[in-house]
Amino acid sequence: MKVSGCCIVKDAVKYDFPVVEAVKSIIPLCDEFIINVGKSDDGTIELVKNIPGVTVFESKWDENLRRGGGVLSQETNKAIGRCSGDWIFTIQADEVVHEKTLPGIQKALLKYFDVTEVEGLLFDYIHFYGSYNTYQRSFAWYPHEVRIIRGKSRILSWGDAKGFRLNGRKLRVARSGGLIHHYGWVRSPEKMVEKRKAFYRFWHEDRLIEEKFRNVKEYSFWKNLSTLGIFKGEHPAVMKDRIERSNLCDYPAEIGKESRFRDFRLFITNSLYRLGVRGSKNYIDFL
Repeated sequence: MKVSGCCIVKDAVKYDFPVVEAVKSIIPLCDEFIINVGKSDDGTIELVKNIPGVTVFESKWDENLRRGGGVLSQETNKAIGRCSGDWIFTIQADEVVHEKTLPGIQKALLKYFDVTEVEGLLFDYIHFYGSYNTYQRSFAWYPHEVRIIRGKSRILSWGDAKGFRLNGRKLRVARSGGLIHHYGWVRSPEKMVEKRKAFYRFWHEDRLIEEKFRNVKEYSFWKNLSTLGIFKGEHPAVMKDRIERSNLCDYPAEIGKESRFRDFRLFITNSLYRLGVRGSKNYIDFL
């Protein structure tokens, strides 16, 4: 059984992606690791080339493809196409797998290797928001997603690369036992605005982006605060140095200014989440 790993990244230094930690978190499971680097002028390619055991190629991302984040799946498929494994682990540049779950993932890879009906493996998620100590509990934030797929198949990244499709349908998946910490929303407000504005270009025309960000000082991504929970667990070991260097280990100041139940709609979604209700799934449960 051969396991490939792959990811895509662009402007990792400029927008502070934890891509090094993401790759290092799963590379112990991988026999090869492919990284697609979108052309960047901030030292991204030098950064990832220094990760032991990776193969890096550079790609010019089609920034004119501004519909549904489609360029992200397009570039992910370029990386998938270079993988030769029986399984392909498609980690994203702001996702880090907890090392305590690696043994369980390895068992799942072996368990389902000959169960061809299982086309992918599902991971649990914690979505950190604003700081390394706060996370989203709303069912609007996906609690599970597919990150391992069958290699040597026709499975493709789909949409904005959140999920996958095989001949246009969702994948049949089993649980991997893995836990992913998603850090995409852990940045300073200034850095988050920069990143959001840049990545909106994968979805929208310049006119709409300028309109949305015209009053950038007033723009805030601190929303859905009434669904935040306080994280009391352990972060992945590869994140230790990054977290210690960060000034984002306290709760965002805005949290203390908002009543937990002020927004009734968010109160309802939080209650549904506690009851186990989830949003639409991007996969089909096999087991």
